[in-house]
Amino acid sequence: MTLHPFLTPQQIDSLNSKLAESISRDYEKILQPKESILVIITLKGALLFASDLIRKITVPIHVDFVRLASYGSGTKSSGEVRFLKDIESSPEGKHILVLDEIIDSGRTWDFLQKRLGAAHPKSLKVCTLLSKPSRREINVNIDYLGQEVEDKFLVGYGLDFNEDYRNLKEIFYVE
Repeated sequence: MTLHPFLTPQQIDSLNSKLAESISRDYEKILQPKESILVIITLKGALLFASDLIRKITVPIHVDFVRLASYGSGTKSSGEVRFLKDIESSPEGKHILVLDEIIDSGRTWDFLQKRLGAAHPKSLKVCTLLSKPSRREINVNIDYLGQEVEDKFLVGYGLDFNEDYRNLKEIFYVE
């Protein structure tokens, strides 16, 4: 397996800064006094992205985690979304922003969007660092997008292959 550079730490930081500016600007307009965004981080992949991004967001936030799985041990989605950890906060009546590192087939976000939407949040949006529209099986709306990418298998900065490579500071594509 050969790793090829795809995004440098500086490029990732620039994407995060632009996303945080957009998120902060949009939520400044809709948050009432004493309201915050309930930021739901998808584990494990979005952990590094989220930790960098939320420190750049300038409006109040609360943080929770969800863990879903749609990949087995390969490089392709299994097509089945499984719940491994649910959020602990009630989403009802809250502004929810889900952070995901990559939207691929769209199945995971579609599943989570339906589940969270059923709890009647005040608003529900998604922010993803990367999107692979060529792999989309379910049409999904992405509210905040860092960058679209080609259909390459990516690792690093939270993205993994069999749990390896998550801790890399940059993102690579695999051949």
